[in-house]
Amino acid sequence: MANSKYAYVRNFELPDPLLPGCFLVCRIDGHSFHRFSEEHGFAKPNDERALKLMDHAAKDLMSEYKDIVLGFGESDEFSFLLRKSTHLYNRRHAKILTMLTSYFTSCYVFHWPQYFPENPLRYPPSFDGRIVLYPDERATRDYFSWRQADTHINNLYNTVFWALVQQGGQTTTEAHATLRGTVSSQKHEILFKRFHVNYNDIPARFRKGSVVVCEVIWDPFGIDKLCEPQVSQDAPDGNTTQPELPAVQVAGSARKSSKAREADRVKTTIQVLHCDVIGDEFWNARPHLLAS
Repeated sequence: MANSKYAYVRNFELPDPLLPGCFLVCRIDGHSFHRFSEEHGFAKPNDERALKLMDHAAKDLMSEYKDIVLGFGESDEFSFLLRKSTHLYNRRHAKILTMLTSYFTSCYVFHWPQYFPENPLRYPPSFDGRIVLYPDERATRDYFSWRQADTHINNLYNTVFWALVQQGGQTTTEAHATLRGTVSSQKHEILFKRFHVNYNDIPARFRKGSVVVCEVIWDPFGIDKLCEPQVSQDAPDGNTTQPELPAVQVAGSARKSSKAREADRVKTTIQVLHCDVIGDEFWNARPHLLAS
């Protein structure tokens, strides 16, 4: 930046570094998506095309920013966990927040025609974002547990609500009145007795949200093509089994250290799961997510 007599105005810019030694979670949320979904004819209670589009944008973001190790999405929002040790943009709050939010939004718009080929955008969608710092592993896990619990609560309500409207013939006002004050078990009963729907048979994508995770895989031969982030097909409900690390002797350059050869054989891939993140199993199988 060239110096001039006007350069003093830079003194008005305030530094905004994020506290070191904390986990960074960036939550990106659709702005006025109730109107956006109505204008673009999203299916109720869930539009799988729209959810897959959100997943695609999340995978693109994680491929671009390698310090993002986990994403969790529901409806029109996605939360992203960055490595605790990240030095992305020198941990500058505004820079990280604006770059992640703008890139996610760009990917959403870019891939829209793939999921809605006969429904062009009628106006530009927008997303807002925030970054929250969490001091330890417990608080970070509890954040993602909170989002998944919220997914279940919202989806159960919306599933029963739209069943009352679409199949039960109620108005939206009547459906809200029917559900007012009900608890989870009562909503399950309405679904099963009136509409013969077992809530647990609804696709896990809707019940549990999307877990976009950077999986560590073992490549005993150090195949270079595995270095590139890969997009997997949607996984079935539940956690995937982690591959065991085979004791394979790999021939390599004698000039490479054992640590370098080890790094060559550890690769990552980006996968979309629809599994539980509240219990211990998911986290115990992926200790790298919360590693310092």
